[in-house]
Amino acid sequence: MSDSQLLHCTTIAFEKSGWLTAVLLRGKSGAGKSDLALRVIDAGRAELVSDDQTLLTKQGNNILASPPPTIAGKLEVRGVGIVSFSYCSDVPVGLIVDLVSREEVDRLPEPKKEEVLGVEIPYIKLHSFDHSTVAKLLLAISRPESDIVR
Repeated sequence: MSDSQLLHCTTIAFEKSGWLTAVLLRGKSGAGKSDLALRVIDAGRAELVSDDQTLLTKQGNNILASPPPTIAGKLEVRGVGIVSFSYCSDVPVGLIVDLVSREEVDRLPEPKKEEVLGVEIPYIKLHSFDHSTVAKLLLAISRPESDIVR
């Protein structure tokens, strides 16, 4: 039997080692979840999983991310409206990103993990509106932990 939960976050999927890996973007309203997702999708580096809410399901040792059916393929683009995008489902979660104020981002953070449905997932904090946030997100998802000196 699998466990599941609905989480308030925007989720995007990256290709990593030939497989899709989901990143959960969490934060308060206005923190830049949808905006960051749009920038990464527009750069051709990710695909939408879901905006605003993500259904998480435990399957074995993985947490899979999918959109709730009512919002699948929809992304809120502030100032434009709700826009349709291609999307993917059942993507294993590889990273959680809390979008916080610039002052809350640690300069040299220790590796952290967060437990979701009994599975530990790497976790970092970023400020969505820094110019380098997309590059930082790509580094965090693509580089092995051994490449990062803290």
